[in-house]
Amino acid sequence: MMTQTLQIIYLKDTNYEDVLILQRKLRDQRIAGEISDCLLLVSHKPVFTLGKRGKYDNLLVPIEQLKKAHIPIYEVERGGDITYHGPGQLVIYPIIDLKNYKRDLRGFVDKLQNAVITLLTENYNISAHKEDGKHTGVWVEKKKIAAIGLSLRKWVTMHGMAFNINTDLNYFDMIVPCGLVDRGVTSIKQLTGSEVDFNTILKTFAKNFCLQLDCHGKFIDLENIK
Repeated sequence: MMTQTLQIIYLKDTNYEDVLILQRKLRDQRIAGEISDCLLLVSHKPVFTLGKRGKYDNLLVPIEQLKKAHIPIYEVERGGDITYHGPGQLVIYPIIDLKNYKRDLRGFVDKLQNAVITLLTENYNISAHKEDGKHTGVWVEKKKIAAIGLSLRKWVTMHGMAFNINTDLNYFDMIVPCGLVDRGVTSIKQLTGSEVDFNTILKTFAKNFCLQLDCHGKFIDLENIK
């Protein structure tokens, strides 16, 4: 029986820094018990982020080139190495108190992965998998279609997962994605040969993720969060 409610907020196309500030604010409010669990769904303008274990060696172009192209790079508190966010990519930021989910971070990551795998299998007949105990994320053969990097403070999650839907994969040529030299990246568009409906995938992912958590999902506007 579903006991928790997950407030789902679709922010559409939003600046990365603005969402980073918002995440930190919501995380602190969740830790203080001022709001309940929420899930931010968003897409960003082109941006690179570097996790706690990230190395600038995995950036394959000069910083000056990024500046000329108006592509920022942020050092953030999530796990993982360097990755890219941009248009056509669904970025998923769960602000969730894992004390309500057995304090099981590995199990939570598993649920994020399962939500994507189910979507790809049932809706696009794409065979995807996870690599337990080795690399996080969702893979199609040797190519990553969804990357995961979380941070945790007092059992409340922040940051999350980037799911390539209609993403321009050329941007990944500027980096060694996630620091893995022997792997590649892919997207639903690349695998199906055509652009797919972003909003449909967004809603399907949200439904699948709520089923994984055994919670009730409710789409709300940001100002209505409680």
